Amino acid sequence: MAPRSVLCCVCALVIPVIFFSAATTMVVAAEEFKVGDALGWRQPTLNETDMYNLWASRRRFHVGDSLRFEYTNDSVVVVDKWGFYHCNTSSPITAYTDGNNTLVTLDQPGPMYFISGDHHHCKEGQRLLIDVFPLHPRSHSPPAIARPPQSFPGISPAPSPLSNSGPTISSADGVVSISVVSVLVVFVATVLMA
Repeated sequence: MAPRSVLCCVCALVIPVIFFSAATTMVVAAEEFKVGDALGWRQPTLNETDMYNLWASRRRFHVGDSLRFEYTNDSVVVVDKWGFYHCNTSSPITAYTDGNNTLVTLDQPGPMYFISGDHHHCKEGQRLLIDVFPLHPRSHSPPAIARPPQSFPGISPAPSPLSNSGPTISSADGVVSISVVSVLVVFVATVLMA
């Protein structure tokens, strides 16, 4: 077994490297959304004609996410904007008629239009418009600084009460960093006790 001093030196070198790499890495996970939640993909009743618009308005979709359509005796058709507003399936981008469970991966940013393959269902409100947002790569460069206002002779600006000379960590990074550091602390404590 290695002497404790060597082990402490190795840990002193490894822990900061892992901590700082975790602090500068953002983990992005794709989400799967069940369209309509418990109601699924179905023809809305007369009082529910806006149900899919309401459902979509409460969510934010990103490239890499997926939509799960669960339905019975129906289909899902991806159409363009014109096809969406006219419930027209004559020129579909993609048509899914594969049973009662369809998974669609959102692979590009921008609007996506889904309608039922049944014209009457679509006219009754069984259609979905979502806006897919791109994933933004995490920038490690400092944010751009606005040009300072023109100073007036004899007056110097007061320092900002929000200025901080130390590094800051966002809440998402803080969670990752705290988790990694916690695991490392337990590991080092276990090794040192052995």
